Amino acid sequence: MTFLLAAALGYLLGSVPYGLLLTRAAGLGDIRSIGSGNIGATNVLRTGNKGLAAATLVLDAVKGLAALLIARWLWGEDAGLVAGVAAMAGHAFPVWLGFKGGKGVATGAGVLFGAAWWLGAVALGTWLAVFAVTRISSAGALAACVAAPIAALIFGDAKLAVFAAGLAALIAWRHKANIQRLLAGTEPRVGSKG
Repeated sequence: MTFLLAAALGYLLGSVPYGLLLTRAAGLGDIRSIGSGNIGATNVLRTGNKGLAAATLVLDAVKGLAALLIARWLWGEDAGLVAGVAAMAGHAFPVWLGFKGGKGVATGAGVLFGAAWWLGAVALGTWLAVFAVTRISSAGALAACVAAPIAALIFGDAKLAVFAAGLAALIAWRHKANIQRLLAGTEPRVGSKG
């Protein structure tokens, strides 16, 4: 029962579409009608409003972090992990938007930081390093997806490795089109109009 409650809590927190809400509140219309059509921070940045993009990034991360920490506090460590996965699912498949949501990178980062600060730091550091070289957000995200479970294994935490691999699988699946464009050399860099 506690896992069901944790999953419900995580899903509901994760399903709040901050990118859409913030851009609408700013009078920029429906973020789903521009760029990639995504509700995340990278697409919000395509509006030209860096402040809204930063706010989306932070709020999407905080909702993942909050879901895990609240469920952990209420029902224990494993319930926290369940809530973290559910927050990712809520962000990717929000009921309010016909189950068409974001790709889960920022939310996943928040979840990883909640699960273990060092795991979140590895993922964030990897994203920053790859993004600094490529200027491609999806390349950084996919590299972070690989780095997190490997780091957990190196630190000797098999449970966290499986958890991080599960989050990574969801993020990678949500990036299917990006992966195809990366392989074709057509993935747009941040700052481009694509």
